[in-house]
Amino acid sequence: MQLVKVGLCAFGMSGKVFHTPFLKEHPGFFISAIVERSKEESKEKYPEAQIYRSVEEMLENADIELVVVNTPVQTHFEYAKMALEAGKNVVVEKPFTVNVAEAEELAKLAEEKKLFVSVYQNRRFDRDYLQVQKIINEGKLGNIKEVEIRFDRFRTEPSGKAHKENPEAVGSGSLHDLGSHLVDQAVQYFGFPEKLFADVFSMKGKEFANDYFEIILFYPNDLRVRLKSSVFTKEAHFAYAVHGEKGSFLQERTDNQENELVTGAVPEYGEEWTKPLTETDGILNYLNENKETERILTSSEPGNYMNYYQQIYEFIVFGYALPSPAEEIIKNMKIIDAAAESSKQEKVIYL
Repeated sequence: MQLVKVGLCAFGMSGKVFHTPFLKEHPGFFISAIVERSKEESKEKYPEAQIYRSVEEMLENADIELVVVNTPVQTHFEYAKMALEAGKNVVVEKPFTVNVAEAEELAKLAEEKKLFVSVYQNRRFDRDYLQVQKIINEGKLGNIKEVEIRFDRFRTEPSGKAHKENPEAVGSGSLHDLGSHLVDQAVQYFGFPEKLFADVFSMKGKEFANDYFEIILFYPNDLRVRLKSSVFTKEAHFAYAVHGEKGSFLQERTDNQENELVTGAVPEYGEEWTKPLTETDGILNYLNENKETERILTSSEPGNYMNYYQQIYEFIVFGYALPSPAEEIIKNMKIIDAAAESSKQEKVIYL
């Protein structure tokens, strides 16, 4: 089996939870290098990886083919560009960059170098997202008219992470953080919208980056898609509400991969590794072919973030489709940039 050597730009929460567990268990990858500026925490689980004290040092000395840029978003452009110029393929954590201009420059550079940039849109592999996609594709709801996708939390106290909460840090706040997931899901379901209107601000006060947003995406055929997030949501809403001409579908956000990984779960290659649901997590209410109402409690199938790295491997080795390529995620960045501008100007922005 062809082995792809990988270097990680950081070993914080993202590296420990979302990347190294899958790279370690996938037989096609070898974690060759990890950047830890002062600690050596990776040695316990990944002793085979050489520790470097800076991204520059790793790129200069490590024998690697793929670089994972999993540092704060304000550094994504700098490190991804550095890796591309060093002749490395790149996986970038979401959000891709802080604005469209940076994203476009990286995509152009990758094309010139005949390399790839993929953005780690792991929520495409959540069980709840996949269940909604399945229901939409089945067509039981008819023409979709209204959709709401939410990603709420109850985090009313500051986290102390300046790159996420300092309003002066470009790219900080929920719009770029959680918004990058919701925007991506909307575009995957329905494509690129015609225009949008957004309300973005900080519920915790102006001294913090935005922690609330509501974006209304306008599509042809009078479809409206609302994306919403708040950190003052103690009681959960349905994360997805899809309403069509023939019925409705409500889906809870039940994917638990992140929580299981945090507690030390090991994702098995080629196997479903998450714990099964013990209850239903969705409601399908629609008119069947006889125009009779059917109301069904549904259960979503397990998701698996390993599938992201499986697709990366298949692209490198077999030339299959690249997951979430830079050119695709640029569309998401355009929506995020437009949402910030819409909120600032308090008007509809045409895309």
